[in-house]
Amino acid sequence: QVRLVESGGGLVQAGSSLRLSCAASGRTFINYAMAWFRQAPGKEREFVAAIRKSGAYYADSVKGRFTISRDNAGNTVYLQMNSLTPEDTAVYYCAAQSGVLTTTWSDYNYWGQGTQVTVSS
Repeated sequence: QVRLVESGGGLVQAGSSLRLSCAASGRTFINYAMAWFRQAPGKEREFVAAIRKSGAYYADSVKGRFTISRDNAGNTVYLQMNSLTPEDTAVYYCAAQSGVLTTTWSDYNYWGQGTQVTVSS
C-alpha cells in the first residue's frame, strides 16, 4: 500500500525557515515525480515545487526561497522553506506520480494527509 507522510510543519514568524519532509513507502519512488502543493483557506490547491530525475521546478512565488530535494533512495522528499511570509500560510501536501514532472495537481496519483504551515507577521 502506497503511503506518503508529511512532517515538519508548524507556526513560525515571518522571515523564518522550515523544512518539510515527505516519507514515501509502498513502492520504489526513485523514478517518480514528487511534488509539493499547498492550499490556503478559501483558495485552490496550488503547485509549489516538484522534482524528478530530470531536475526540479518551482512556482514563481517560491523561486529563490524554497528548495526541493530528495534522498538517494528517492523515497524521502524535502522542502526547505526560507524567508517565509504570511502568504506562505497553508496546508502543504506531498504528492507523487509515475509520469513526467507536471504542475497540475490532478496529474498526481498519491497524496499525503498534509501538514500545516502558519507564518505570523
